[in-house]
Amino acid sequence: MSTRQAITVTVNGESHQRLVEPRLSLVDFLRQDLQLTGSHVGCEMGACGACLVLVDDQPVHACLMFAVQAEGARIETVEGLAARDALADLKAAFRDRNALQCGYCTPGMLATAHAILARGGVPSREEIRDALSGNYCRCTGYEAIVDAIAATAAARAAAGEADR
Repeated sequence: MSTRQAITVTVNGESHQRLVEPRLSLVDFLRQDLQLTGSHVGCEMGACGACLVLVDDQPVHACLMFAVQAEGARIETVEGLAARDALADLKAAFRDRNALQCGYCTPGMLATAHAILARGGVPSREEIRDALSGNYCRCTGYEAIVDAIAATAAARAAAGEADR
């Protein structure tokens, strides 16, 4: 007996209709059904942030959200952000400041950083650290990541591009 439920979601600007099991997590739906593997499955408890995506412009741990809960939502993954060039300067800043090491946490970090910067203005280092509190990185010690986000915010503000 199938208990699949119909959902319609917009992912990276494209509408998708699927039948999904009610227990399927959003991250598994994105990875398995839509083949969007940028969001990683890490802890499956919402602690590491490797699965972070934007749901209606808010960072969400996709391992803690069921796909059926995303019905009607607008979801953006790291692939979608990159495709529309919303991350070019952030990626360059991460590279320049050695904020990338193993790369496992990077998609979630970039999605979170994008959400921070989309608020506009130049966040303080403390605000950046607070926003990143849902992302776990074992390699960098966070300083380089905070540096990269702060530098990107300052550069965007100087160029008048705070809202990309």
